[in-house]
Amino acid sequence: MFSRIVKLCLLAAMVGFSTTAAAEKEWVQTSNEIAMKVLDLQVKYVPEFAAAQGIEGYDEEIFDLKPNITERQNADTRAMIEWLQSELEKQEHPLVRQDIEIMIKAQEDNILSNDLQEKYLITYFNGPQAIFFGFNTLLDKQVAAERKQAAVTRLRRYAGLEEGYEPITELAKARISETFDKDLIGPFRGKVEQDLQRSPQIVAGIRAMFEGSELEGWEAPLALFEEQLADYLEWVKAEVLPRSRDDARLPLPLYENSLRNWGVDADPQDLIRVASAAFLTIRNDMQALAILVAEKNGYEVTDYRDVIRKLIDDQIPGDQMLEYYTSVMAEIEVIVKREKLMTIPERPAVVRMGTEAETAAQPAPHMRPPRMIGNTGQYPEFVLPRLKPNEDGTWPKNDEGFKANAWTLSAHEARPGHELQFSAMIENGVSIARITFAFNSANVEGWALYAELITKPYMPIEGQLISLQWRGVRAARMFLDPMLNLGLIQPEEAKRFLMEEVVVPEATAQNEIERYTFRIPGQATAYYYGMTKLLEIRAEAEIMLGGKFERLAFHDFILEQGMLPPAILRKAVMEQFVAPQLAE
Repeated sequence: MFSRIVKLCLLAAMVGFSTTAAAEKEWVQTSNEIAMKVLDLQVKYVPEFAAAQGIEGYDEEIFDLKPNITERQNADTRAMIEWLQSELEKQEHPLVRQDIEIMIKAQEDNILSNDLQEKYLITYFNGPQAIFFGFNTLLDKQVAAERKQAAVTRLRRYAGLEEGYEPITELAKARISETFDKDLIGPFRGKVEQDLQRSPQIVAGIRAMFEGSELEGWEAPLALFEEQLADYLEWVKAEVLPRSRDDARLPLPLYENSLRNWGVDADPQDLIRVASAAFLTIRNDMQALAILVAEKNGYEVTDYRDVIRKLIDDQIPGDQMLEYYTSVMAEIEVIVKREKLMTIPERPAVVRMGTEAETAAQPAPHMRPPRMIGNTGQYPEFVLPRLKPNEDGTWPKNDEGFKANAWTLSAHEARPGHELQFSAMIENGVSIARITFAFNSANVEGWALYAELITKPYMPIEGQLISLQWRGVRAARMFLDPMLNLGLIQPEEAKRFLMEEVVVPEATAQNEIERYTFRIPGQATAYYYGMTKLLEIRAEAEIMLGGKFERLAFHDFILEQGMLPPAILRKAVMEQFVAPQLAE
């Protein structure tokens, strides 16, 4: 259950859903009425998730860490599955039935994940991170001022200052301690150590949010809560760290379940086989392009590794990065319109620098969505990590900080990638089930990587090479992640491969290894996996339609569907996009 809380908080930083335009569709109304009942169950245990999405009435609530949490949640979930099955029998509309099936599978997946966690692992909870994400969303500048006051009540409840509430840190200790005497494996030592190291900065970020909120009455509760969090971290250091494990690998059933939760329905060995072959092809393409980049720029070196390192040296000063990315994003929008890749909004995409606390909690570039239920004109934001200058005033090298990289990263996070995908859901409206319950990394990150692929031919040649490099990173993820988790390669060997063959800086390579092994095992495979599934659907549509196929119409149709799993998306394409055109 603790991993479920953290995952939902992470998803809340990435994804939301909209009912604005969807309200006009009768079948969507029916589906949403059913979905809201399921969401009521979900937010009963993790109300911060509801607040992050904009669901009214939960801004003051906090997650449930009372005794027997897994048993209570599983019992409620089984009852919900029975109710959904009864609704499935009543409904005749095929899309409503499809949405109900999506919701049933999501509930079954929740039970399986809870049971596996309880069977294998000592409970562990990174409290500061989960609490930070909740406050970060509620105190966001796009949230109405009248809602923000609820943050003070939530803070008091975390601290145990409200009647009927115990300090959340004490409840967390109790739930974790309950698992100590069982024959279970502890959390990975590297993760616990990293959490302990980063938590002070995240806690400081919570204070910074309140200081900038113009709220009143938070000072004393926050001071007490900071003491409780400090005590909790010392307790984790004393009680959890000694019980942690030195091997990051998960038991195989847990790893396979993690893959499924991220939307990757494939055997780990199959992922290794397909992705390793794909990387060799990408590497060959990088070499061919590197020769042209070297010739254009007068480089004496022509090996793709050396040429990429030359491009990395062309860094953007940290205080100019926002301006540079804004200009690149504008150029990409011109390309998308000129080449008729897909329909994009007239308003520009938004990009900003993250705060120090945001960067500590989520150090990679990411798209942050606005409130999506009851949206009143707020849109996604592309957030860049905030860099710190060196002591001598220079800026450190990093993935986001060189010019050639701005092209593919903007295409991924902004348009035509994540920002456009979520903007389309705001403006077109899709059912709740197709975003919240169907959401996974494969259908979100797969689209963003596909967006890079279709934009690449129109980028400057330097941007094209880095776009290929990042496609190589995603392919490498799809074989290194399972290889590490199956014990087929050691972390130092995987890190060497990333640095020498994929040509990522050491800090990035280390971040990748941590990601595969203990931060979010299995998730990194979803990028390349999701893209290949989308390419398979497009290939089938192109073959069947021949000269009738139009990529703009195809891409707009895909964006209208929301977050459908690949199998359901293929069915929609064949029945609603291909079949009507064949019948003309």
